[in-house]
Amino acid sequence: MPNSSLLARYDALTAQGLVNFDQAQVPALNALDKLHGQLLNPIEELTVNGLYLWGKVGRGKTFLMDTFVDSLPQEMCLRQHFHHFMRDVHHQLTLLEGTIDPLKYIAAQLKYQHQVLCFDEFFVNDIGDAMLLGRLMMYLFDEGMTVVATSNCEPNELYKDGLQRDNFLPAIKAIYDHMYIVELSGKKDHRERALHKLQNYFVLQQDDKANKELINKLFSPLGLSRKLGHIQVLGRDIQYQAMLNKRIAFDFEDVCLGPRSHFDYIEIAKRFDTLVLLNVPALGGEASERIKARGTEDGSVGSGNTGERHVLLAPLDDGARRFIALIDELYDQKVTLFLTAQVSLNELYTQGSLDFQFERARSRLIEMGSEEYMGFVN
Repeated sequence: MPNSSLLARYDALTAQGLVNFDQAQVPALNALDKLHGQLLNPIEELTVNGLYLWGKVGRGKTFLMDTFVDSLPQEMCLRQHFHHFMRDVHHQLTLLEGTIDPLKYIAAQLKYQHQVLCFDEFFVNDIGDAMLLGRLMMYLFDEGMTVVATSNCEPNELYKDGLQRDNFLPAIKAIYDHMYIVELSGKKDHRERALHKLQNYFVLQQDDKANKELINKLFSPLGLSRKLGHIQVLGRDIQYQAMLNKRIAFDFEDVCLGPRSHFDYIEIAKRFDTLVLLNVPALGGEASERIKARGTEDGSVGSGNTGERHVLLAPLDDGARRFIALIDELYDQKVTLFLTAQVSLNELYTQGSLDFQFERARSRLIEMGSEEYMGFVN
């Protein structure tokens, strides 16, 4: 049904039983359908430069945006996960070193290639991204680019309490000035629908022998056997526990602690179709006040003169933040995941400063342990 009305596509999916109708999605659906009509009908003048869809996890934001993308001519729209979009921007900035105002050039090139930019999971926790986005967003709107974004938080909450947040305020202003803000306020988490469960989350025991048997049980069907080695990702070595073709097993400590960023996880998710993550600890804990001097994402630009910025962090919050980023990438690129953890999923993060972000990871882990996600349904 290429280029058909967005509402027609949605109605067809609900009629086929592929989608459960949710009244709370209707305002976002109507806004997207109106934008769809304006883009495909040159007589109609665009009343806004885009849409910002926000709401709690599992409310259908990504599904609605993807339905919108599928209803447009392929060459009209660029659809990316937000982290992938920022990775490409950083790469282009490297290539354009020495160019006057490279962000303006990047915005012009994007508009030349596409009329619509859609990015999923707009969430900023990196000072480097925050410092770029204000000017880039303004340049995109100046070029007449239509932007559709999904996020778990309203624009005013983006990069809240972040380092040098003043540098990001122009991006927030640009969103309010140029985009129609729609909240998906439904109570239903669609990822917790009636899924056909497959166990992919295993709780470790106190018995070392039982845990070794569990690892063998996980490895054997995948053709894996424990043999330490290293892969290189973005110029840095990461130790693995086992690897065969496009299947790999990591220890949590090796892949989620130390100098890692979401760029690493994008590359890992591209290379492998199955990942086993071992020995995930309880990630929450009592938060304490600390002075934070820079962004937690390694490789971000320097923070400049920050002064003493006090934040509340639990002992493993940096590891938890990387774990969330890893889950995001595996989910986005449909990588099969198995993991062993010291506690149950409900106990994995119970206290700390990342409750809001971790809720998305928890919801995704539920869906990743299903036949529907793993593609076993005929």
